[in-house]
Amino acid sequence: MLSQKDPPVDRGQATAIIVFILGLGSLLPWNFFVTASLYFNECLNVTQNSTQGGQPEDYSFNSWMTFLSMLPLLLFTLLNSFLYQWVRERIRVVVSMVAILLLFSLTAALVRVQMDPDTFFSITMGTIWFINAFSAVLQGSLFGLVGLLPPRYSTLFMSGQGLAGIFAALAMLFSVLGNADIRTAALGYFITPCVAMSAVLACYTLLSHLEFARFYLNRDETVNQPFEKMPVESLDKEFLKKSKDPESQVLQDLKQPETQQQRSSVFAVFKKIWVMAACVTCIFAVTLSVFPVITVQVKTVYRGSAGWEKVFTCVCCFIVFNSLDLVGRSVPSLVQWPSKESRLFPVVVFSRMLFIPLLMVCNIPDSRLAVLLPHDGAFVLVMVLFAFSNGYLASLCMAYAPQLVRSRDCETAGALMTFFLALGLSLGASISFLLGSLV
Repeated sequence: MLSQKDPPVDRGQATAIIVFILGLGSLLPWNFFVTASLYFNECLNVTQNSTQGGQPEDYSFNSWMTFLSMLPLLLFTLLNSFLYQWVRERIRVVVSMVAILLLFSLTAALVRVQMDPDTFFSITMGTIWFINAFSAVLQGSLFGLVGLLPPRYSTLFMSGQGLAGIFAALAMLFSVLGNADIRTAALGYFITPCVAMSAVLACYTLLSHLEFARFYLNRDETVNQPFEKMPVESLDKEFLKKSKDPESQVLQDLKQPETQQQRSSVFAVFKKIWVMAACVTCIFAVTLSVFPVITVQVKTVYRGSAGWEKVFTCVCCFIVFNSLDLVGRSVPSLVQWPSKESRLFPVVVFSRMLFIPLLMVCNIPDSRLAVLLPHDGAFVLVMVLFAFSNGYLASLCMAYAPQLVRSRDCETAGALMTFFLALGLSLGASISFLLGSLV
């Protein structure tokens, strides 16, 4: 039953913290594999040298890893967008988390197994495919869940996703700086997400026991109760005055006739959010077209410093990107510009395509293109703007979309936005093959 009092308070910000952690867990699989591309490439080179007499073979690992991460993400996100009504959200989330945990455990166990390069490459790509398939279902389900909460929780979820990249990058940095051999360092690296995913699963289980979360997540049961049994006059009058506050959307739904409380079709929801869907597609298509395929090829100009050369890619590519991406995802909780109605918003989003040529003319050895930005500082500056705009604009898109539909359609909007996010990632991964061949 709907309480006659205001919605419960998020005591100790427990729901906010859990949503943040769920965001972190939803992108851990992708970030741990993309950051480990240095390890996988080195393993392939070492294995080739030991089994093929040093004859090099171009596996195009970074491009294939990106493509085989994004393709299942797109396919299974699409599946999740239309079939989520037939499988309970709790089942989808728990099964996905357990599967990801098992796949990470398998990856960690295989670190010590000696394999020929073709077998190593095939098993790694197979693991990447399946882990991202489950990750797609997990992300789509969690975005739909978060869409039922007040808008600021979408921003917190996106911020958690940004932290996942930093988490993975720092884990890789410590592995690189350690004196252990590559396989021992990799074993420790891949055990880390196993522990992290176990903690994320525990947090998700705890969420259903929080009064604040239950109030919003169980709203369907609330609004399905006979309207005449819950007269509006019995509700707190002061709270009803806050009708412009997105958090009062539940009460607005209660005042609607029962015929207006049914969920809209997927197409009807899409017509309301198509601008945000197009924007989030563009944002991630631009990002994945050059990150990490192009950015990992940029080298420092200080080639004499062995220590800096060793950590340059990890620090200037992965840590800088993920740190500023996290900052960008967090800023919308303070400032939201342009507004969701502004025609300037799509213009700002599509202007990010300028980052593609800028990153391609950084210091990439043996590049077919002219190196116009050779200094480390220029590369870092471009990466800062590139990463911040990615996090900021993506977070705005994901927060704006549920605000454009009725609260009953928030879960559908969240699932659709996750599909278009995955579509952008897949397009970017496909474009990365072309851009990689140009440099």
